[in-house]
Amino acid sequence: MVSMLRTKPIKDVIAQAEDDGGQDAPRRLRRRLGPVDLMGFGVGIVIGTGIFTLTGIEAREHAGPAVIVSFAIAGVVALLAALCYAELASSVPTAGSAYTYAYATMGEIVAWIIGWDLLLEFALGAAVVARGWSGYLAELFGLPTAWFGEEGSVVNLGAIAITLFLGLIATIGIRQSARVTNVLVVVKVAICLFVVIAGLFFVKAANLMPFLPPSRPAEDGESGLAQPLSQALFGLQPSVFGVAGVLTAAAVVFFAYTGFEAVANLGEETRRPGRDLPLGLLATLAVSGVLYVAVSFVLVGMVDYREIDLGAPIASAFSAVGAHWAAVLVSIAAIAGLTSVILVEMVAMGRIGYAMARDGLLPPGVGAIHPRWGTPHRITAVVTVGVALLAGFLPLASLADLVSIGALCAFVIVSIAVPILRRTRPELKRPFRVPFSPVLPVLSALACVYLMTNLSVETWLRFLAWLLLGALIYVGYGRRRNRLAQREQGAEQGR
Repeated sequence: MVSMLRTKPIKDVIAQAEDDGGQDAPRRLRRRLGPVDLMGFGVGIVIGTGIFTLTGIEAREHAGPAVIVSFAIAGVVALLAALCYAELASSVPTAGSAYTYAYATMGEIVAWIIGWDLLLEFALGAAVVARGWSGYLAELFGLPTAWFGEEGSVVNLGAIAITLFLGLIATIGIRQSARVTNVLVVVKVAICLFVVIAGLFFVKAANLMPFLPPSRPAEDGESGLAQPLSQALFGLQPSVFGVAGVLTAAAVVFFAYTGFEAVANLGEETRRPGRDLPLGLLATLAVSGVLYVAVSFVLVGMVDYREIDLGAPIASAFSAVGAHWAAVLVSIAAIAGLTSVILVEMVAMGRIGYAMARDGLLPPGVGAIHPRWGTPHRITAVVTVGVALLAGFLPLASLADLVSIGALCAFVIVSIAVPILRRTRPELKRPFRVPFSPVLPVLSALACVYLMTNLSVETWLRFLAWLLLGALIYVGYGRRRNRLAQREQGAEQGR
């Protein structure tokens, strides 16, 4: 048990991240990113499925017009977590983000769980978004739903194609990924601003009333395993709308904010991480939060929440008011937005896998760096194929909750890591410091746990099953073959 709780020395983390240009340099990531690139990656992954799909689903099924409040609540919780990420990322800029922070503060088994959890979050997130991308493409160009849609589709060729193409870009190089992402971000942010400005002319006060629909008992499909964990634990009658509905929607739309932690995974590829990582993280949340709240307000103001289309809510809202030309622009923005999300998910998974392989928790050869491209090409290729299979053959829209619970779990660990590291390494240079620590980090952790309890029982069961699988892999391989274990064995043999 003691070996499972061993921690990785901070000096080792920093030493691994430093690129001294020596003969070991080809095996390390290259520092090529600035603050604009980081914000591009952050906004690129955050603004996607949440703004184009989840807004309508949660307004219609759980919160009504008060989905605006749900996005605001989720945004505040995400901001608290982002502040914690900013301190750790600027102090210990590394490719593993939450995984490495946990390894340095709470022990190896916790680090493995978080790394395994993050791989699940990004893989499922990319697969879900790839299928959404394929659906918007089919709607825009009239493509056959049997190959590009969600219903009646055996294999989604569109989702497979976009995943493989973007996986190739992520493999070739970080600069290429950054350029593509920045272009896509400009397109979708511009059209999101257009949606807000143009949509304001069609907002009707009547559609915003009642702003908080009264609570009502859940239907049969919304009870049992589908009800929030908090209601099941306390024996409460399953319900939707009202305050409980707003909180449930906040937990689900938190999916919309997940992914900003991908910025922290680029610490070893940032030129000035102490300054640029906090800027990239906080700017990402600021831009995304404002756009989410504004777009959700316009959506529920344009269309009665009971009549919102679940497939393409924003595009359909403009069509409903006769602005069909605007609906086309929204579809284009959705395609651009979802493309950048998939790309950044691929980049993030490669860096997490690289960090775990470098520590020996995964086979070291999997995390090899390409001598020319400077990217972890093998692990990126592996996750690309995995995501392509998931996106092509499994309808994953119902698993968005699983992405949320994975992100929230990681945020809890990161929030706790801040006060622990301040206590164990008070001398560590911290270019950015979370204000009011440890109060704010503890508040962040509690807020994340609370949102987790508002996710469904079946989501918790799926999450626990994934963690159990990860635990078996750790016990069977990583526990004895990682670098710290090998170092301990060598020290014992040398005595």
